[in-house]
Amino acid sequence: MAGSGKRVIVTGAASGIGRATVGLLRSEGASVVSVDLRDPGDDPSFIKCDVADSGSVAAMVDEAVTGLGGLDAVVNVAGIQRSGAVEVLDETDWDDQLRVNVKSCFLTSKYAVPHLRAAGGGSITTTASLAGLKGFAGMTAYSASKGAVIAFTRTLAVEVAADNIRANCLCPGWVDTPFNDPVITFEGGREAHLANVKANVPLSREAAPPELAKWHAFLVSDAASYMTGQAITVDGGLSA
Repeated sequence: MAGSGKRVIVTGAASGIGRATVGLLRSEGASVVSVDLRDPGDDPSFIKCDVADSGSVAAMVDEAVTGLGGLDAVVNVAGIQRSGAVEVLDETDWDDQLRVNVKSCFLTSKYAVPHLRAAGGGSITTTASLAGLKGFAGMTAYSASKGAVIAFTRTLAVEVAADNIRANCLCPGWVDTPFNDPVITFEGGREAHLANVKANVPLSREAAPPELAKWHAFLVSDAASYMTGQAITVDGGLSA
């Protein structure tokens, strides 16, 4: 199996894409530490962590590596979304999205890279968004943060390639998860949102979290051993 034997940290693991990724990797034979601010309540390998706080991330990585006996991959899924037109968007919402969505990827990489290097290489996967590549009304701060994640990941890939560490970025389109509730509210509610999806997404639907989890699992696996520095769009054709 693709994840067999891999030792993996997954952030944002309490729900949505992160939770689906944890389940899939474990089903494929990986040992996974799940990380979130919220305790999912049913995961014995859970570590509570503020992924935007340096001390919290450093402690989490040390604890995870001790429990796993090393580290082969980090999957960054943690993030937040706040929506609103630029003239009314609260400055705190802007700052929080940059802090959580971007800084978290920097911090997990900062503390994980030495352990990945010690293992002879590995994988760092980040989760950006189609919004980091394409404009959507009401998402200026979120789009800015996800564009930064893409740029960070591409540059990280170049920086750590000599250590046989790969870095890739997943860019989902619409995914059926409460994470998108803020922008759905901005669009006018669920009914209006689904009408928008049907009209503009060639596959006429949102993705389910397990469909994105498959991509994270692939990027962790040895099947992606020659893939690095990529921003992979999985959006049902919305960007076509």
